Amino acid sequence: MTLDERFEGDTLDETVWFPHYLPHWSSLEESAADHQVRDGSLQLRISKDHPLWCPDLHGEPLRVSCIQSGNVPGSQPFRDHLEIRAPDTAFRGYLPFCGDIGVRMRGDVTSRSMFAFWLSGVEDEAHQSGEICVAEIFGSGIDADTAEVGIGLHSFRDPALREDFHAERLRIDVSDFHEYGVVWRPGSLTFSIDGRLLRRIDQAPEYPVQLMLGVFDFPDRAGDPNHEPRMWVERVWSHPLE
Repeated sequence: MTLDERFEGDTLDETVWFPHYLPHWSSLEESAADHQVRDGSLQLRISKDHPLWCPDLHGEPLRVSCIQSGNVPGSQPFRDHLEIRAPDTAFRGYLPFCGDIGVRMRGDVTSRSMFAFWLSGVEDEAHQSGEICVAEIFGSGIDADTAEVGIGLHSFRDPALREDFHAERLRIDVSDFHEYGVVWRPGSLTFSIDGRLLRRIDQAPEYPVQLMLGVFDFPDRAGDPNHEPRMWVERVWSHPLE
């Protein structure tokens, strides 16, 4: 099924998107995204009073505004011996397997924040946990003329995959809109920015993924505590391969 999300209107399409970040480890309240849809874009932000996510268990203090196109309770554990706190949070909005997938987005982050678009294995089975990172941008990797853009594959608990992730330093202003994409075929991933081919990886997950868009703040890191990290998304697309 094709997805061409343009964020029209003034509300998020909650048949496709779940405005929470892994609520099963935390709660619906602590995981809720601060978001709005207006003027043809989705905005995610983290205000100064945004709650910490899973503050009693996550090692580093973390605040996040994220939307997901799926959620399986128990997926993406961040430490051993976790217990599911919110089991009634299963959601299946849009779960692609292979295709041409991308986002048009921009962000406003500092040295203590980041924004990203990534595709996480749905984890109907625990090993189906590979993650395709289309773009991960930390404010600490931005200077006057360039930015580091994290691109690649995280294997996590999938024994069939090898870790292959790298932050590319590019001449790019990430506060402007750019298109970040991946062509996902059986056995390969090809990444691009604004249509420019950046790298190819000769491996890929062999199961559906959920789309994830999020902005993150790390309060214990150096940076302006009064800054509100934000990201704007004009379009998300996912076209099955013919």
